[in-house]
Amino acid sequence: MPIKIPGDLPAKSILEEENIFVMDEARAISQDIRPLQIIILNLMPLKQDTELQLLRALSNTPLQIDITFLQLATHVSKNTAASHLNKFYCIHDDIRSQKFDGMIITGAPVEQMEYEEVTYWKELTEIMEWSKTHVTSTFHICWGAQAGLYYHYHIKKELLPKKAFGVFEHRVLNRKVPLVRGFDDYFLAPHSRHTTVSREDIVKNPALTILAESDEVGVFIVMAEEGKQIFVMGHPEYDRVTLDLEYKRDREKGLSIELPYNYYPDDDCTRRPILSWRSHANNLYTNWLNYYVYQTTPYEL
Repeated sequence: MPIKIPGDLPAKSILEEENIFVMDEARAISQDIRPLQIIILNLMPLKQDTELQLLRALSNTPLQIDITFLQLATHVSKNTAASHLNKFYCIHDDIRSQKFDGMIITGAPVEQMEYEEVTYWKELTEIMEWSKTHVTSTFHICWGAQAGLYYHYHIKKELLPKKAFGVFEHRVLNRKVPLVRGFDDYFLAPHSRHTTVSREDIVKNPALTILAESDEVGVFIVMAEEGKQIFVMGHPEYDRVTLDLEYKRDREKGLSIELPYNYYPDDDCTRRPILSWRSHANNLYTNWLNYYVYQTTPYEL
């Protein structure tokens, strides 16, 4: 699939080296088709890493996708250069009147704070409210999923006894739902979080459907309104080395952190981590784009 991104976005050269078809504006404008308009609200501190991970995950469909990156106006990123944000990101006021086929809201390293204590919570809730009328389907990741469930359905998060950190097994509960079409009965996915949401709270709400869960780390995929809202509690978009970098960074800081579960061969952190979740992650994003964005969005936005 051609992903339409700015020609000088740093991720472009990396994607091309991986033989992923990316297209800049000059080429895309010559094609007489209507690409899907996907907006990504990137709340992660290392924004360029997340850009690359998500663009890679969105690259496995024949649909053409036009990507817009969104940042918060009320939060200054300390880990991404202002020049990069100014060049490649917009703020909500810039696109408030536009409509989009799909939206991704990423995780954020603020999960141990109460939602209302997060400095940008008000702006985030305004964007989530706006998405109800301006986005066909919204895909929430990790803390973004917990925040979405809290805002839209008043489901509170709960602190885990210890951090869910590693690669965990999940089971599909209803494979007839298109979002998990093509999944095996059991599949792996990465997690890195201190909080969770109660399965009982989700089951009580008739608007919500659990599609996959794990014995070790709980609910994984939740869907609402026939795919208008999708909540994924882990990080299926993570690269092979994302957990490795996080583990070694925290260890170097002297923080208490356990080895990522089911990640290093023989639990040896000097060895290359095993990539065991990529195919199902690709399937998840492809199913979302195909069944909940492309097949339901109006041709004229």
